[in-house]
Amino acid sequence: MQTADPKTNQAPVNIGIEESDRQAIAEGLSHLLADTYSLYLKTHYFHWNVTGPMFHSLHQMFEEEYVELAQAVDEIAERIRTLGAVAPGSYSQFAELSSVPETRDVPSAQEMVRLLVEANEAVVRTARSVFPAAERANDEATADLVTERMRIHEKTAWMLRSMIE
Repeated sequence: MQTADPKTNQAPVNIGIEESDRQAIAEGLSHLLADTYSLYLKTHYFHWNVTGPMFHSLHQMFEEEYVELAQAVDEIAERIRTLGAVAPGSYSQFAELSSVPETRDVPSAQEMVRLLVEANEAVVRTARSVFPAAERANDEATADLVTERMRIHEKTAWMLRSMIE
């Protein structure tokens, strides 16, 4: 009979990935989750507060982005749970784990775009950092998730960068 893990209160995970590898991958994914959530907050904040001649297009673009990010947060957290780890979920945990800086003022529309380029590129770097552990463990599911996140954030950064004067 299998006993529950006291940290996660779930039955042991036996998916062909060693415990130490699952923990290393989950740690990397926790950073990706924090970055993604921080980018979600920043993008949503900018959606609410953008002004100027590009208001309509940026307002709409930012909404499309934060809706996609909300789905991504769930997928990343669920992968962490699939690996048998606990997904972080508090603001303080995200602040500790994230490489995406918080924005408290209301920048100009152009500055919002520039800040979102930087933030999307930070998320790409974090996603890329998860690969070594996933590859060592032959964790194709995580590699696939991380590849998709990199593709989306690289394309978003490119599209945003194209809007900067």
